[in-house]
Amino acid sequence: MGLASAEFRSCDYTSPAKLQSDATKMPNLFMARAIELSIENVRTGRGGPFGAVVVKDGKMIAEAANNVTGTNDPTAHAEILAIREACRKLDAFELTGCEIYTSCEPCPMCLGAIYWARPDRVYYGNTAADAAKVGFDDSFIYDEIPLPLDQRKIPMVQMMPDEAIEGFRAWEKQANKVPY
Repeated sequence: MGLASAEFRSCDYTSPAKLQSDATKMPNLFMARAIELSIENVRTGRGGPFGAVVVKDGKMIAEAANNVTGTNDPTAHAEILAIREACRKLDAFELTGCEIYTSCEPCPMCLGAIYWARPDRVYYGNTAADAAKVGFDDSFIYDEIPLPLDQRKIPMVQMMPDEAIEGFRAWEKQANKVPY
Protein backbone atom coordinates (compact mmCIF):
# COMPACT_ATOMS: atom_id res chain seq x y z
CA MET A 1 0.00 0.00 0.00
CA GLY A 2 1.72 3.20 -1.16
CA LEU A 3 1.31 6.66 0.26
CA ALA A 4 -1.16 7.67 -2.45
CA SER A 5 -3.56 4.91 -1.42
CA ALA A 6 -2.82 4.98 2.29
CA GLU A 7 -4.77 7.05 4.71
CA PHE A 8 -2.45 9.80 5.95
CA ARG A 9 -2.26 9.49 9.68
CA SER A 10 -1.70 12.45 11.92
CA CYS A 11 -2.25 13.28 15.55
CA ASP A 12 -4.50 16.05 16.80
CA TYR A 13 -5.21 18.36 13.90
CA THR A 14 -4.48 22.02 14.45
CA SER A 15 -4.90 24.43 11.58
CA PRO A 16 -1.63 25.30 9.82
CA ALA A 17 -2.32 29.01 10.34
CA LYS A 18 -2.67 28.55 14.12
CA LEU A 19 0.45 26.36 14.27
CA GLN A 20 2.37 28.98 12.27
CA SER A 21 1.36 31.86 14.52
CA ASP A 22 1.94 29.88 17.73
CA ALA A 23 5.25 28.34 16.63
CA THR A 24 6.87 31.57 15.47
CA LYS A 25 6.34 33.15 18.88
CA MET A 26 7.86 30.53 21.14
CA PRO A 27 11.49 29.60 21.68
CA ASN A 28 12.05 25.89 21.34
CA LEU A 29 15.06 23.83 22.41
CA PHE A 30 14.65 21.36 19.54
CA MET A 31 14.53 24.09 16.90
CA ALA A 32 17.44 25.82 18.63
CA ARG A 33 19.41 22.56 18.30
CA ALA A 34 18.57 22.23 14.59
CA ILE A 35 19.74 25.81 14.05
CA GLU A 36 22.88 25.19 16.13
CA LEU A 37 23.67 22.12 13.98
CA SER A 38 23.34 24.23 10.82
CA ILE A 39 25.72 26.88 12.14
CA GLU A 40 28.26 24.34 13.46
CA ASN A 41 28.19 22.58 10.11
CA VAL A 42 29.19 25.75 8.28
CA ARG A 43 31.87 26.67 10.82
CA THR A 44 33.47 23.21 10.66
CA GLY A 45 33.27 23.05 6.86
CA ARG A 46 31.46 19.71 6.86
CA GLY A 47 28.55 20.82 4.71
CA GLY A 48 25.74 23.24 4.05
CA PRO A 49 23.84 25.33 6.59
CA PHE A 50 21.14 22.80 7.41
CA GLY A 51 20.34 20.90 10.60
CA ALA A 52 17.47 18.65 11.64
CA VAL A 53 16.22 16.99 14.80
CA VAL A 54 13.61 14.24 15.28
CA VAL A 55 11.65 14.25 18.52
CA LYS A 56 9.35 11.62 20.04
CA ASP A 57 7.47 12.02 23.29
CA GLY A 58 9.35 15.23 24.06
CA LYS A 59 12.78 13.62 23.67
CA MET A 60 15.28 14.11 20.89
CA ILE A 61 15.92 10.73 19.27
CA ALA A 62 18.02 11.80 16.27
CA GLU A 63 19.88 14.79 14.92
CA ALA A 64 21.89 15.46 11.80
CA ALA A 65 23.50 18.17 9.73
CA ASN A 66 23.84 18.35 5.97
CA ASN A 67 26.72 16.19 4.76
CA VAL A 68 26.40 16.34 0.97
CA THR A 69 29.91 17.59 0.29
CA GLY A 70 31.51 15.64 3.12
CA THR A 71 30.26 12.32 1.74
CA ASN A 72 29.81 13.19 -1.94
CA ASP A 73 26.21 12.04 -1.49
CA PRO A 74 23.53 14.34 -2.92
CA THR A 75 20.94 12.69 -0.66
CA ALA A 76 22.83 13.45 2.58
CA HIS A 77 20.53 16.31 3.57
CA ALA A 78 20.00 16.92 7.28
CA GLU A 79 16.36 15.81 7.23
CA ILE A 80 17.15 12.58 5.35
CA LEU A 81 20.01 11.71 7.70
CA ALA A 82 17.93 12.48 10.80
CA ILE A 83 15.01 10.40 9.48
CA ARG A 84 17.35 7.47 8.78
CA GLU A 85 18.83 7.64 12.27
CA ALA A 86 15.44 7.99 13.97
CA CYS A 87 14.00 5.04 12.05
CA ARG A 88 17.06 2.95 12.92
CA LYS A 89 16.70 3.79 16.61
CA LEU A 90 12.95 3.17 16.62
CA ASP A 91 13.32 0.03 14.48
CA ALA A 92 10.50 1.33 12.29
CA PHE A 93 10.08 2.76 8.80
CA GLU A 94 7.55 5.37 9.92
CA LEU A 95 7.92 8.24 12.36
CA THR A 96 4.33 8.29 13.58
CA GLY A 97 4.23 10.11 16.90
CA CYS A 98 7.34 12.12 16.03
CA GLU A 99 8.03 15.71 15.11
CA ILE A 100 10.81 17.00 12.89
CA TYR A 101 12.53 20.31 13.56
CA THR A 102 14.61 21.58 10.68
CA SER A 103 16.58 24.76 10.24
CA CYS A 104 15.06 25.32 6.79
CA GLU A 105 11.88 24.54 4.91
CA PRO A 106 12.46 21.09 3.37
CA CYS A 107 13.55 20.76 -0.26
CA PRO A 108 11.49 18.56 -2.62
CA MET A 109 13.56 15.44 -1.86
CA CYS A 110 13.30 15.92 1.89
CA LEU A 111 9.63 16.77 1.63
CA GLY A 112 9.05 13.46 -0.15
CA ALA A 113 11.00 11.58 2.51
CA ILE A 114 9.06 13.36 5.25
CA TYR A 115 5.73 12.32 3.74
CA TRP A 116 6.94 8.72 3.44
CA ALA A 117 8.13 8.80 7.07
CA ARG A 118 4.76 10.19 8.21
CA PRO A 119 5.75 12.30 11.24
CA ASP A 120 2.98 14.15 13.01
CA ARG A 121 4.40 17.60 12.36
CA VAL A 122 7.34 19.49 10.86
CA TYR A 123 8.68 22.79 12.18
CA TYR A 124 11.16 24.81 10.11
CA GLY A 125 13.23 27.96 10.57
CA ASN A 126 14.28 29.50 7.25
CA THR A 127 12.03 29.47 4.18
CA ALA A 128 12.84 28.09 0.75
CA ALA A 129 13.07 31.72 -0.41
CA ASP A 130 15.68 32.41 2.30
CA ALA A 131 17.67 29.39 1.07
CA ALA A 132 17.46 30.55 -2.54
CA LYS A 133 18.94 33.92 -1.58
CA VAL A 134 22.14 32.21 -0.40
CA GLY A 135 22.45 29.82 -3.34
CA PHE A 136 20.25 26.85 -2.36
CA ASP A 137 17.47 27.36 -4.90
CA ASP A 138 15.42 24.25 -5.59
CA SER A 139 12.60 25.98 -7.47
CA PHE A 140 13.83 24.37 -10.71
CA ILE A 141 12.84 20.97 -9.29
CA TYR A 142 9.33 22.14 -8.52
CA ASP A 143 9.19 23.53 -12.08
CA GLU A 144 10.22 20.15 -13.52
CA ILE A 145 7.77 17.95 -11.60
CA PRO A 146 4.57 18.91 -13.48
CA LEU A 147 6.22 18.75 -16.91
CA PRO A 148 5.52 15.82 -19.23
CA LEU A 149 8.40 13.34 -19.04
CA ASP A 150 9.60 14.18 -22.54
CA GLN A 151 9.91 17.88 -21.66
CA ARG A 152 12.08 17.55 -18.56
CA LYS A 153 15.70 18.67 -18.60
CA ILE A 154 16.82 15.19 -17.55
CA PRO A 155 15.28 12.74 -20.04
CA MET A 156 13.00 10.11 -18.52
CA VAL A 157 12.82 7.09 -20.83
CA GLN A 158 10.81 3.98 -20.05
CA MET A 159 12.54 0.67 -20.80
CA MET A 160 11.48 -2.97 -20.53
CA PRO A 161 8.04 -2.35 -18.96
CA ASP A 162 6.88 -5.94 -19.66
CA GLU A 163 9.83 -7.31 -17.70
CA ALA A 164 9.71 -4.66 -14.99
CA ILE A 165 6.06 -5.40 -14.15
CA GLU A 166 7.16 -8.83 -12.90
CA GLY A 167 8.50 -7.19 -9.72
CA PHE A 168 5.05 -5.77 -9.01
CA ARG A 169 3.38 -9.08 -9.79
CA ALA A 170 5.73 -10.82 -7.34
CA TRP A 171 4.85 -8.19 -4.71
CA GLU A 172 1.12 -8.73 -5.23
CA LYS A 173 1.53 -12.50 -4.72
CA GLN A 174 3.85 -12.23 -1.71
CA ALA A 175 1.96 -13.50 1.33
CA ASN A 176 4.24 -12.13 4.05
CA LYS A 177 4.88 -8.63 2.67
CA VAL A 178 4.97 -5.64 4.97
CA PRO A 179 2.83 -2.92 3.39
CA TYR A 180 4.16 0.60 3.50
